[in-house]
Amino acid sequence: MAHAFEDQMKQPDMAGLAFEERLAMLVDAQWLWKENRALALRLKNANLKQRASMENINYRHVRQLDRAHMRSLASCDWVKQHQNVLITGPTGIGKSYLCCALLEKACREGYSAYYAQAHKLFRQLAVAYVDGSYDKFLSRLAKTDVLAIDDWALVPLAESERRHLFEVIEDRHGSRSTVVTSQFPVENWHELIGSPSIADATIDRIVQGSHRIALMGDTMRDPEVALQREESEESKPRRNGKKEANV
Repeated sequence: MAHAFEDQMKQPDMAGLAFEERLAMLVDAQWLWKENRALALRLKNANLKQRASMENINYRHVRQLDRAHMRSLASCDWVKQHQNVLITGPTGIGKSYLCCALLEKACREGYSAYYAQAHKLFRQLAVAYVDGSYDKFLSRLAKTDVLAIDDWALVPLAESERRHLFEVIEDRHGSRSTVVTSQFPVENWHELIGSPSIADATIDRIVQGSHRIALMGDTMRDPEVALQREESEESKPRRNGKKEANV
């Protein structure tokens, strides 16, 4: 507010404004500063893997990504209603980017978020279990509005990992939102967890009332594939002088 006042003093036209108008401008400047600082802190704590945003999502790549569905998720009503988002698809199809974009938007809407790759999250849980901070770490995860578990189930889970996963999901079920990405379809998750009883309980809590995004297609990481895709788009037939849109 002090800086905003100094800026006002440097502007000659401010003298013509009423006291109430100048005071309102100072209050607005203070509010904006606090909001920006809070957002920066939420993004820092989110630990996002990459800078991503809902506005920059690529809809040109043919990967079965529904634009309307993503627009509905951009409202963050799913966070407000404590629903989950499950993103599946092959390597390089953009699962992590979509995951980070969802978390970034949640942070902008005022929600707390935390991103973790599955193997690193399990390692953190294992270390916390050994050093006595397990309950504290679980409590921290349970209070986070949106938790992202990226690249889940690359390999079948060990006994300790499946138990830790269940506790994390159980603490969040019905009260917080979770984003899970995996190379494997949801239908295969049961066998990847291993224990039938834990698998049933865990998957039921993750899948219930969730939004599913099943991506398909070629990798987006290969420049040659991307170039071929662009050339294919350019060669598509036109209608009424306009190229057909592929979204």
